[in-house]
Amino acid sequence: MTTTETGRHAGGGLPAAGAEAATTAPAPARRPRRELAAATAGSVVEAYDWTVYGILAPYFAEALFPGTSPTAKLIAAYLGFALGFLVRPLGSVLIGRLTDTRGRRYGLTLTVGLIAAGSLCLAVIPGYASIGLAAPLLVVGARLVQGLSVGAENPSVAAYVTETAPAGHRYFYSAVSYGGVVLGSALSFIVMNVLLGVFGESGVEDGAWRYGFVFGGLLGLTALWIRRGAAESGVFTAAKEPKTRAPSPWPVLRAHLGRLALVFALTSGVTTTFYFVTVDFPSYAESAGAAGKEETSAALLLGMVALLAAMLGGGKAADRFGALPVLRLGFAGLAVGTVPLLAAMTSGRIPVQPVTVVLLFLLGLPLAVSNVFAGQLFPPAVRAVAVGLPTAAAISLFGGTFPVLAELLRSAGHNSWLPWWPALTAAAALAASWAVHEHPGREHPVPVTPHA
Repeated sequence: MTTTETGRHAGGGLPAAGAEAATTAPAPARRPRRELAAATAGSVVEAYDWTVYGILAPYFAEALFPGTSPTAKLIAAYLGFALGFLVRPLGSVLIGRLTDTRGRRYGLTLTVGLIAAGSLCLAVIPGYASIGLAAPLLVVGARLVQGLSVGAENPSVAAYVTETAPAGHRYFYSAVSYGGVVLGSALSFIVMNVLLGVFGESGVEDGAWRYGFVFGGLLGLTALWIRRGAAESGVFTAAKEPKTRAPSPWPVLRAHLGRLALVFALTSGVTTTFYFVTVDFPSYAESAGAAGKEETSAALLLGMVALLAAMLGGGKAADRFGALPVLRLGFAGLAVGTVPLLAAMTSGRIPVQPVTVVLLFLLGLPLAVSNVFAGQLFPPAVRAVAVGLPTAAAISLFGGTFPVLAELLRSAGHNSWLPWWPALTAAAALAASWAVHEHPGREHPVPVTPHA
């Protein structure tokens, strides 16, 4: 069966997305490094700004939120974290639609500009003691703006990399661009450690936390400059009909409900582990008596190196052998290994460092290929919206609520229940991966066909 026939069988008359992209605009012989740099830079900003809010929340909650209980203030700050997630699906539709109609570069510059603006706003918000309820409202407003933009950032990058990466290297380019998420997360912990080293814990609580958001804003402006100089996707330019009004994406999306569900399941599997390890893990380890927050934060930097290595290696492997073996290996390891590893850590049999490295290495395998894997499931005309909607919904449901869930479980004395959540979602993602066939080839590496 040819790739075009495969896509027609799977998608209600539509060719497989990988085949459509290849026939619309053949991959260029050159290596589009400028385009890859533009995609990666925005991923760094997205991950840094999103993660730094979570790790700085214990330090700014006292200054920006009302109440007399430190726990209540922290939960309020984490609710602001969750609200940013709730608007991600809306952002994936609104800004993703602009990316599909006005261009990949337009969407990429818009998202990173809004993320930078939100970070700079958080840096200068006066405290609750100065402006009262306006302080938490401004925090929520900044997070909503960032949530809208982040909801479209990742799918816009997925569409852009899918269409600009050279054939035979698409998954490696996916790994590099998504590696920006790893670098951004690692950078947030580096900045946190620098702030603690320079100002001390009390100094960070007294206002030095603002420097973390200032740095994020400046980082975003740098990424904006890089993206403004990148070329538009040739696939988008070739597929666009300037004189015709863009058709509604909803009929096409309804024809691809199975693929949307698949992207939702795969995203859920990586999201819970990612937010558990990168955001909540220091608090989890401290509550379990396994390690202090500073030791765990240092271990996370080592784990980020393992995560990045797994992503680069996984991308190379997926270009050669296909994405599904790489996805399944990572999800199987997380499903089977998360609970035993963390039980061994809390009992003192295994130190926090190797546990962190193993979990993040396993997570790196599906993260390496997920962007392009999802992007090639859908035709270019709806690619950003089609990838963004299920991705944002899954991240909102499984990522945005995780810090609040973790804090509530800890306050109720059930800290040991937390590892089961990422393990179960990884198992569900593994099961969902068997709903597709993959037909890798050198020229068209990822036509993916759901079972009839």
